[in-house]
Amino acid sequence: MSGNKSELPQTMAAVLLTGHGGFDQLSYRTDVPVPAPAAGEVLIKVGASAINNTDINTRIGWYSKAVSGDTNAGGSEGFDEINDDDASWSGIPLQLPRIQGCDVCGEIVAVGEGVSPERIGERVLVRNLQQPPGSDNPFECFTYGSECDGGYAEYTLSQSREAFSVKSSMTDAELASFPCAYSTAENMLDRMNLSSGERVLITGASGGVGSAAVQLAKRRGARIIAVCSPAKADELLALGAEVVINRGDNLIKVLGKDSLDAVVDLVAGDQWPELLDILRPGGRYAVAGAIAGPLVELDVRSLYLKDLTFFGCTYQPRHVFENLVSYIEKGELKPLVAKRYPLESIVEAQQAFLDKGFTGKLVLLPQRDS
Repeated sequence: MSGNKSELPQTMAAVLLTGHGGFDQLSYRTDVPVPAPAAGEVLIKVGASAINNTDINTRIGWYSKAVSGDTNAGGSEGFDEINDDDASWSGIPLQLPRIQGCDVCGEIVAVGEGVSPERIGERVLVRNLQQPPGSDNPFECFTYGSECDGGYAEYTLSQSREAFSVKSSMTDAELASFPCAYSTAENMLDRMNLSSGERVLITGASGGVGSAAVQLAKRRGARIIAVCSPAKADELLALGAEVVINRGDNLIKVLGKDSLDAVVDLVAGDQWPELLDILRPGGRYAVAGAIAGPLVELDVRSLYLKDLTFFGCTYQPRHVFENLVSYIEKGELKPLVAKRYPLESIVEAQQAFLDKGFTGKLVLLPQRDS
């Protein structure tokens, strides 16, 4: 390992996920060993991380096929029945304890064998959807902070190739608001090839991914219809939405059938069939979340008679994150940090996340006052 070992502590603060369930499964510790980078890895001093649906869903075991409810139904206490064998994002048993946190902005402080020592001191963003080293399967990927330890700690490891240099005047907290939410949104728009002038509906538009999608769709010149609560309408209009629709309103009555080119969906739930009705023939639907419930009613006739195209969006080609970093460096995106929390307040932060009384991102600051 290259780096000034004498300046690195032996232990660090971190939040350990000890099992699937409620907030009691989150254990804030200050005696966790600082990891050492292996060959091809870098050690990052974490400046900031952030809260994402993935973190909640993994903690409560929402990915298990035994769960049919929405995220909030088990957000605080977990679910009574899950199958541990398929309760992780990847569908394989989670290795516990696990340090979660798929958003990381920080500074490289040590490098493993085969990594240039010149990277020490580099400010980086970690790609949240990664490919295993040496894999040439485009859909083989894993989530940072799920299949490996992540950013809910003062220090974290990353593959060197997955730690992207970023040059920006933004704070660590602002930069940490980007990786998961914005790469998820950009991947959806990239997959459906959203173009200038197209009308796109974005569900859950005030959340992290939704508000990112509004900005990124605006960047592409699309005409945006955002769905959110009335209290957040002005914020979405300021971000670039052309129209804001109240959550729960009948979309067919408001917009009309066959009126949109594309839908970016993060919600699913009972209202899902309306999304297909408002798409024009040949329209595109992309999904990367189901916070209102994963089970929906699909009339297959709507799919084939209207020649619709569905995109399930998890895997992200490398160019998606490369493009995101370039947008950040060119100042094309506005960070939306709603509130900052110290790492030891993670339960408070996750409860606020579940309450959805904010627009954008809630950020965690792992470093303790010296």
